[in-house]
Amino acid sequence: MRTKTLKKNKINVVTLGCSKNVYDSEVLMGQLRANNKEVVHEEEGNIVVINTCGFIANAKEESVNTILEYVQKKEKGSVDKVFVTGCLSERYKPDLEKEIPDVDQYFGTSELPGLLKALGADYKHELIGERLTTTPKNYAYLKIAEGCDRPCSFCAIPLMRGKHRSTPIEDVVTEAEKLAASGVKELILIAQDLTYYGLDLYKERKLADLLSELVKVEGIEWIRLHYAFPTGFPMDVLEVMKQEPRICNYIDIPLQHISDPILKSMRRGTTKAKTTKLLKEFRETVPEMAIRTTLIVGYPGETQEDFETLRDWVKEMRFERLGCFTYSHEENTHAFNLADDVPEETKMERANEIMEIQSQISWELNQQKIGQEFKVVIDRKEGNYFVGRTEFDSPDVDNEVLIDASKFYLKTGEYATVKIYEAEDFDLYAEVV
Repeated sequence: MRTKTLKKNKINVVTLGCSKNVYDSEVLMGQLRANNKEVVHEEEGNIVVINTCGFIANAKEESVNTILEYVQKKEKGSVDKVFVTGCLSERYKPDLEKEIPDVDQYFGTSELPGLLKALGADYKHELIGERLTTTPKNYAYLKIAEGCDRPCSFCAIPLMRGKHRSTPIEDVVTEAEKLAASGVKELILIAQDLTYYGLDLYKERKLADLLSELVKVEGIEWIRLHYAFPTGFPMDVLEVMKQEPRICNYIDIPLQHISDPILKSMRRGTTKAKTTKLLKEFRETVPEMAIRTTLIVGYPGETQEDFETLRDWVKEMRFERLGCFTYSHEENTHAFNLADDVPEETKMERANEIMEIQSQISWELNQQKIGQEFKVVIDRKEGNYFVGRTEFDSPDVDNEVLIDASKFYLKTGEYATVKIYEAEDFDLYAEVV
């Protein structure tokens, strides 16, 4: 018989899914550390907390497989307890409890106090911004709001995250100050919808005001905007971006589609003409801005004509950064009532075609950078290269700048000025100036 009493508990937090989940795991770990618990991130531990994603089919499958993997470890005796939290757990708790009963307990996205209690810890309200960051030390995600009020037909996020709730400006600033004090130089602002920020608390959109406060935080060099919504975009944000050198000339604005019939069915509250006009205003106000977007192909009822409209528009708009996904038919969403009538093969072909076009656009835009100088931050060393990013690139999803480590010595987390001498689709090669 195994004895569990002699062993000191070590809690391993496993994170799946998006940057919002990374943030939530960091908050959980900060709370556990404040309770004097030994906590690690994706290492060995006898107690495991899996922070799941439940957004689309692939993510759900990965979450379920990870749960099963740790349940198996529990059966073998290498793990004592398994707890599950996050979006999948929020969305499918009764089903999961029935299908995978060997998990000790399931918790939803807003049940942090309950999860802490199960782990023998107290929820400490006074811990504003106390997190155990898991990203490289130079950047951190900063969540400014939770939940979403948008009615998009394909999206299950409101089911899992609830209504939009902004974090007060002073609390966001306090958290930014604590991150800066710990050595963070780049803040990546995240929310389901940044542009909605402040409407619930202050009765008006306050993203520009928040940015004006965050640029005053000492030690922060870059502030980056992730996940803006095109409808009702607060244009004063562009003015702040233009005036403040610390705000990266970069925005991540998931547009999803551009064909009017599809936008209407998706309940996006906009049209092709309005979206095109908005992006034109972006480019006119901040000419050097890098725009990242995300598109969905294979949505119910998407005809060849709808797809061609999207494809031709991608060619015309020449986005600096673009990701394309195939539609995932999600229960309890508005679009689930529609027939998922685009064959899987067609979805994949369309996604590949969009990404081929984008790859060419990215190559052409990168060729223009040869001979130019950029400020880059060094994220890591990989093989024979230091890997950096410009202000126009987010970690993990965008272009990287490769610097020969045999010729130059750089430190992770530091900034350097480099000159580009070669460029591929998504990689730039540079030497230090």
